[in-house]
Amino acid sequence: MSTMTREEIERGLAENRQAPGGAARNAHAEALSAAAEATGDRPLFRAALDNQINAYLYSSESPKMLVPFARLLQEYDKDPAAFDEWDAHSLFWQFKWIASAIGHSPEIPLESAAGWLDEMERRYRIAGYSERPVREAELWLADATADDERAGRAYTRWQTADRDDMSDCHACELNSQGHYAMLRGDDAEALEVWQPVLSGEQTCAEEPHRILATSLLPLVRLGRFDEARSAHLRGYRLARDKESLLPSVGRHIEFCALTGNESRGLEILAEHAAHVAPLANLSDQLAFHGGILALLRRLTELGHGQSPAVPYEGSPRTVSELYEALRAGSLEIAKRFDARNGSTRVSERFLARIGGAPLTAVLPLGVRSSALAALPQPGPAPAARPAAPAEGFAELVERARAARDLGHPGADALWEEVALRPEATAGSDPLAAADVADHRALAAARAGAADAPELLAGVRERYRELGNAERAALAELRLATVAAQSGTEAGELRGLLAVALRAAEALDADEPLRTRRIALVELTGIRVESYLRSVEATEDAGHGHADGQEHGHGHSELAAELTAFADAYAAALPDVVAEAEEMLGRLALSQGDPERAVTLLAAAADRSVAAGRPWLAVDPLVLRAGVLMSLDRTAEAEESARAGLTHAAEVTGTEAQGVVRLTLADILLGRGEADAEAARHALEAAHWFDQAGLTADGGAQARLLLARCHARQGHIAEAAEVLQSTLPDLLEHGEGQAVSAREFLGDLLRDLNDPRGAAEQYLLAAELSEDWEDPRPQANFAQAAADQLSEARLVPEAVAAYERALDLRRRSKDAPVAEVRILRSLAWLGLRDVVTDAAVAGARARMGEAAEVLTAALADAPEDREARAELAETWNQLAQVLDRRVRADEEAHEEADEEAYQEGDQGEEARGSGPAEPLGAAELEALRLEEILLWERAAALHAELGPDHLQARFQCVNNAAWTEHELGRPEAGAARVSALAAEVRALPEGVAPEWLLESAERTTEHLLRTSS
Repeated sequence: MSTMTREEIERGLAENRQAPGGAARNAHAEALSAAAEATGDRPLFRAALDNQINAYLYSSESPKMLVPFARLLQEYDKDPAAFDEWDAHSLFWQFKWIASAIGHSPEIPLESAAGWLDEMERRYRIAGYSERPVREAELWLADATADDERAGRAYTRWQTADRDDMSDCHACELNSQGHYAMLRGDDAEALEVWQPVLSGEQTCAEEPHRILATSLLPLVRLGRFDEARSAHLRGYRLARDKESLLPSVGRHIEFCALTGNESRGLEILAEHAAHVAPLANLSDQLAFHGGILALLRRLTELGHGQSPAVPYEGSPRTVSELYEALRAGSLEIAKRFDARNGSTRVSERFLARIGGAPLTAVLPLGVRSSALAALPQPGPAPAARPAAPAEGFAELVERARAARDLGHPGADALWEEVALRPEATAGSDPLAAADVADHRALAAARAGAADAPELLAGVRERYRELGNAERAALAELRLATVAAQSGTEAGELRGLLAVALRAAEALDADEPLRTRRIALVELTGIRVESYLRSVEATEDAGHGHADGQEHGHGHSELAAELTAFADAYAAALPDVVAEAEEMLGRLALSQGDPERAVTLLAAAADRSVAAGRPWLAVDPLVLRAGVLMSLDRTAEAEESARAGLTHAAEVTGTEAQGVVRLTLADILLGRGEADAEAARHALEAAHWFDQAGLTADGGAQARLLLARCHARQGHIAEAAEVLQSTLPDLLEHGEGQAVSAREFLGDLLRDLNDPRGAAEQYLLAAELSEDWEDPRPQANFAQAAADQLSEARLVPEAVAAYERALDLRRRSKDAPVAEVRILRSLAWLGLRDVVTDAAVAGARARMGEAAEVLTAALADAPEDREARAELAETWNQLAQVLDRRVRADEEAHEEADEEAYQEGDQGEEARGSGPAEPLGAAELEALRLEEILLWERAAALHAELGPDHLQARFQCVNNAAWTEHELGRPEAGAARVSALAAEVRALPEGVAPEWLLESAERTTEHLLRTSS
């Protein structure tokens, strides 16, 4: 290996400090330490040791920090004076990390661990630091050894000791305090302690990441499900990419295992498959593997033991195999800790954790998660039934028949239960057996099974044999209905309907269901005839026989038939008439008459409720709510959707449950008055759609809505997590929705300070919209991407994106302000890395282009206030460009390695001076005079724009004043500021911000003082 120079090592240390935690960073830190030691440069070697310790800390190899820390401590003991104040502070701070690392290393004897603690206490006392960190370290050592009395004393002394420069931040201390309460079984106290961190009041580099994970199970145990869901979505997003937070990842996996989200847990495990291998930090390994084992055990209990998990030690593993391997390894580690600690506490806690029972059947999280693989269906179970069923067979059959006759959604479940009873197949009740066969035939018909007609015909014959003409007549109608669904030829279909009608009319006059059977056949006939007429009209049109009015005439005929049907049966069969009125409402919608549809759908719902069948009101109410929203009658829409949700209480269809909740959530979000409630309904809708197997359809729409609800509430991380999970589904819902979803995700990632991720989404949205006739959406996305790329300091990529956006803006010819902002951003990007004469010239040219665009826009619209404000800002920024050149020259003369003065669009940061040619005195003076002129022009425009632009005007005047000072004319600068202050004093009270006059007076005073 070649010897590294000091400069190479220093550069390597700077890069290593910014690298993500992990094995690669650690290996580089080790190499840099070895190289620094070889140079014999002790300060450089100490810096390398310090860097190595920090690298280990933010990885899964934290126990390795013991060796470099011991060497750094030796350096300190040899020559304390060689450590400046910051170096000494850092060394003593690291003692706390060492205390933790020792506790996580079972190979270090307890006596040695206690010795390190004593050494920490001694050195802190000599250095004058509080004992507070020492007592916290003592607490956790005592807890591990099951010395609860000593742990209690240490906790008390920790809390009563003074805070000083060695104390952990408040967020980290609250983490430990709450964790101690949780270990003592007091979840409520733990959550109360953690509240300042959970609410965002206290944060640090690793908080709230860790507390969000640790709080998950306490929140669930206390029934605070919404908070637990939020903590998972926020917390996993924070922890997922940090190797040092693998214990937190384990807690998220455990949470999924115990809340009915096993598939989500498996997905998280798959994301971290590379970390399932043994870790250097054995304590972290126990914590991480403990969460995994809780999941694997739960999956095994659910019958998924033979399903694939993730590889381990280079081999594929099933769930059961991985469970056995990790459990054996973990228990061996736990026993090593127990042997070192002289107690069984570590093993006991570990076993209790991996054996934890589910805390709730299912806690919907909102994120999309692949369903667990379907299990093989077991064969027929032996006929082992309870000796004494809770309900007699006859009573159960009667309940099932009553529910069936009422059309109750729960009837199917009752018949399933009947079918499971031995009596159903024993032959003792032929009618019950026929009813079960009827139920199965109907289920086959609904599923479109090929044998449905055969099954229905068999049911008809069984009812005839039993003398049940009413059920046989219904079977005839069902045969006709199945035929219609299968595309049977018109003549045959009409014949089947005629048979069904004759069967219904042939029922005895005193049969209670005779009228209902006749009405159902008639309504089915109306529906079928309408369909057949439309088919025949289409065929005629294909042969040139249609007159162009057939479609409208067909609608009119159908409406007339349905209306006549409703009039005939309104008194006798309100629920059947309700179905006809719903059809009329849908017909009115198709004819472009939403107002009539609203009335008809309301009537249909009212009839269903009045008939004692409220579940039938759900569909018309939900449809009515949607129509009302389209008419901007949002309050009525909400009322209709809420009624639909209320009546859906007994609906068993999972899709219907999803639809009614999604509709209400959409209405509430549109009204903007109940975002939290809208989020709850969207969450439930997603869950119901998942149950219906519609995850990629209705489920995706519900999750999109849920993400919007979260965003409206300010829960940006939750919104991003939900949206990202369902993005692949949304991308399949058409180009328009794909673009919208990517833009939304880009906005969320931008707000989460993830500029790279945001830029990627904006660029993908731009790519999707590049073939659109209107170039403006693509321009918007390209510009948004460029802003984020600039924020991420990806200069070449940002320039390319801005150039693309600029071309698109110029093609649209209607967005001069956006074009100008792009030009200004390009100007500043040219100066970000180095200030050269060429870069300054390029920036000046870009600013000049921007001014020309605005001047042309103002020629067409002189009163355009936005364009005038942007012109003022362009002159202001051009002056700053020139000032950048002046500063670069000054820095070059002073040979300073500092960042150049900067100011730009969106707080643009530009760094460093470069190899610009030195300026002469005359050139410097000319630049400063030009700056003053530009700031004068900008200030004058702001003045024309009125009091709203006072702040921007003051900044321009202030900049000009200080430039006057640099030219040796402080009195002139003071005069500028004083003149503006006088204007401000003359304004009505409250027009100008209070700080402005105060700042003006300070500036004037300082300028005049320097002139004397």
